[in-house]
Amino acid sequence: MPKKLLLEHIDVPSIETFETYRRHGGYASVEKALKTMTPDAVTEEVKKSGLRGRGGAGFPAGLKWSFLDRKSEKPRYLVCNADESEPGTFKDRYLMEKIPHLLIEGMITASYALGAKTSYIYIRGEYMYIVRILERAIEEAYAAGFLGQHILGTPYSLDLYVHPGAGAYICGEETALLESLEGKRGNPRLKPPFPAVAGLYAAPTVVNNVETIAAVVSIVNGGGDEYAKVGLGKSTGTKLISASGHINKPGVYEIELGLPVEEFIFSDEYCGGIWKGRKLKAVVAGGSSVPILPAHLILKTAKGEQRLMTYESLADGGFISGTMLGSGGFIVMDETACIVRNLWTFSRFYHHESCGQCSPCREGTGWMEKVLHRIEHGHGHMHDIDLLVDVAKKIEGNTICPLGDAAAWPVASAIRHFREEFEYHVKYPEKVANPKHFELEPFRSERLELSNA
Repeated sequence: MPKKLLLEHIDVPSIETFETYRRHGGYASVEKALKTMTPDAVTEEVKKSGLRGRGGAGFPAGLKWSFLDRKSEKPRYLVCNADESEPGTFKDRYLMEKIPHLLIEGMITASYALGAKTSYIYIRGEYMYIVRILERAIEEAYAAGFLGQHILGTPYSLDLYVHPGAGAYICGEETALLESLEGKRGNPRLKPPFPAVAGLYAAPTVVNNVETIAAVVSIVNGGGDEYAKVGLGKSTGTKLISASGHINKPGVYEIELGLPVEEFIFSDEYCGGIWKGRKLKAVVAGGSSVPILPAHLILKTAKGEQRLMTYESLADGGFISGTMLGSGGFIVMDETACIVRNLWTFSRFYHHESCGQCSPCREGTGWMEKVLHRIEHGHGHMHDIDLLVDVAKKIEGNTICPLGDAAAWPVASAIRHFREEFEYHVKYPEKVANPKHFELEPFRSERLELSNA
């Protein structure tokens, strides 16, 4: 059976309550850290574990903690990024809804390691019902002596707050999140200075994703070396995957990193294969911002090697033939899916969510949405395809934050791998007039036939 480090007790009745969570070993990492370890020792265990940020970037968490300016006389802060807004990603919501005390325990242990006396969970505005779940759990933790003054009779004290945003995707970027938390418009900041030096209220701050902080619990309990034994190479531990799309068993799965992509899609233990007996066409492996891959490249690399669910394997081939693990938003498309329509939907999202601070993103996302709308609705021209590529190039790398890149990468990759489908839309406008055009007459290409042979 695959190892479960985060979801082991997820199905235990009333696990969302402090009493049940505690009975199943909850808050042991807090006791161990505060009573037997120094803050630096906790950070060292996280570094040993090889844990990488689970929000999308995949940056080593322990290394990020070590950047914190510990010489500053200002207070330090830990901020949990629970602004889960990446299309196709819903694993943090599941974790907070089902087992909120796991996040709170991770927040306490990580805050102790960083020397933070005040910490925040910044959560997306649409998750108001989860705000209530978290606040209830925080009240229980205060009542049990795991939050507040002199936790467990030790010198360490911590106050923890939940702060809902207003539903802005841009606030998933850590500096925009901090701006919003300070009560300002959520615009990304120019860096440097980085949050580790001047973050929340210009004080040293670490921002980590929900899943990253929750993983700290098992790392401290079992040790960083033991955690590093799970997974493959530099992709250590387990990863929560939000699986959706044309599969038989959508949901949140905890996988050991290193699992073959083919096994994840087709085994009964995970996604259960493509629904209705249809053929696999494409996969968006890490949320809407990562490059889309056709079936033959998501199952195997361009070199013919088995594609694995790791940061390194999914990125094999760069953006020419690879993609990213990202946030783990795994969207599967069958042969009836329209790549152009899917891309237009993504582009509408990025245009709507651009903060407008950078001209390339503000203007470019709008142009991409308009041109894709034109192609999808049968009014496109052949030169529109190259126009999209050109606009994407002008956005990429020219913005303060990665939202511009996130909008450009799906466009560039979709045209790279599915250009003939874009050309089909231009050549046969009458056939694409019906929104369900490929359900009525699936688009056939040589590549699709070969990958499903």
